[in-house]
Amino acid sequence: MNPTTLAALAAFPSQLEAHYAAIPHAFRHWAPPSWEGVPSEAFTAIEQLCHVRDIEVEGYHVRFRRTLEESHPTLASIDSEPLAIARAYGMADAEKVLAEFRIARARTMDIVSNLTDVQLARTAVFEGYGPLTMRSLVHYLCSHDQQHLAGLQWLAGKIDASKAAVAA
Repeated sequence: MNPTTLAALAAFPSQLEAHYAAIPHAFRHWAPPSWEGVPSEAFTAIEQLCHVRDIEVEGYHVRFRRTLEESHPTLASIDSEPLAIARAYGMADAEKVLAEFRIARARTMDIVSNLTDVQLARTAVFEGYGPLTMRSLVHYLCSHDQQHLAGLQWLAGKIDASKAAVAA
């Protein structure tokens, strides 16, 4: 697997924590009046954390296992909004979520760091993405990580803009 991708995956828990910490405490549950232009799902800062944790475990861990164990499986996409509502993401404890995510990402790193070329070439079909390989799936996870860092930065920008609008 590409070492740059593996390094980005390994660094993500610390980056996620730092980006979340940069959101002012009073705004961690804040939602902008419009989500137009958001580079990730339309989730508040705390909801972003919960989403990343759940997609890691219930999305990517399952997808990795199925791609490695089954012959050309169809991998489900997860509808995140109903999950966020059902699990009350907005009420979550950020420290607990980040700790759970760190454990989940360590498991991910155990899986993806030791894949052989044959395993990386295994194929599946991912709903919404189409045909892929195990290597593709690892890249998509890395891309998902980056989308959520961008989502937190986007929220930080909207928070700052909302403060400027009040001052004007």
